[in-house]
Amino acid sequence: MNFSVNAPILFVIVGAIIALVLAQSVYFLVKAWRRAKALGIATSTLKKTVTSAAIFTVAPAIAILVGVVALSKSLGVALPWLRLSVIGSITYETVAAGNALEAAGLNAGSTITDPSVFITVTWVMTIGIAAGLVLVPFVTKRIQSGLSKATMKDKKWGEIFNNAMFLGMISAFLGYVFCDVGRILEGNTSGLIPVCVMAVSALVMAVCGLCATKLKIRWLTDYALPISLIAGMASAIPFTSLLGG
Repeated sequence: MNFSVNAPILFVIVGAIIALVLAQSVYFLVKAWRRAKALGIATSTLKKTVTSAAIFTVAPAIAILVGVVALSKSLGVALPWLRLSVIGSITYETVAAGNALEAAGLNAGSTITDPSVFITVTWVMTIGIAAGLVLVPFVTKRIQSGLSKATMKDKKWGEIFNNAMFLGMISAFLGYVFCDVGRILEGNTSGLIPVCVMAVSALVMAVCGLCATKLKIRWLTDYALPISLIAGMASAIPFTSLLGG
């Protein structure tokens, strides 16, 4: 029997897992609603809060959809749907999947036909992101306590430390973007494609930020990420044609 990344059994398994997560969400929503009523919060306030929260989930959902589409060519729909719907991150999942595919001798646009490769990619994506689940309960409180103490002693250095950690995280992804630039010395310009795509995404994000602050278009604050993602993906098409895939 031939393996398919879009086999019906995968959708059944993934659907069951996501249904369980949705059931948990509904359970805690009902518990929160009842607790709020017990505290005397008006029903109109609760409805307004739920409606606002539902509306603001649209922007992250668009970003997730973009990630599923980007990964579906190689991994099918079921696995990206699961990874990005439960605990995954589009910035992590695409890099992890790309590295695993490259190690298997495939590129990001290749469709997996070997079940062993599919399982390997799944394990790489899962184990990498699961590390956070293990570390958070043990180290988060200590890190937050240390940051609070540093900020109380010296607010300036506390802000510098926070910014340094954020930049360190971003640097990890920047390495992935610039890792193939050296191919230019060999006459291969394809290494510039991710750099150009990143530049377009950053430019679109900056424009959205300026429009949100200067022109007071506040809704762009929530939709800047999916807009920049879509713009970057769209720009990859002409860049790939121009610089070579």
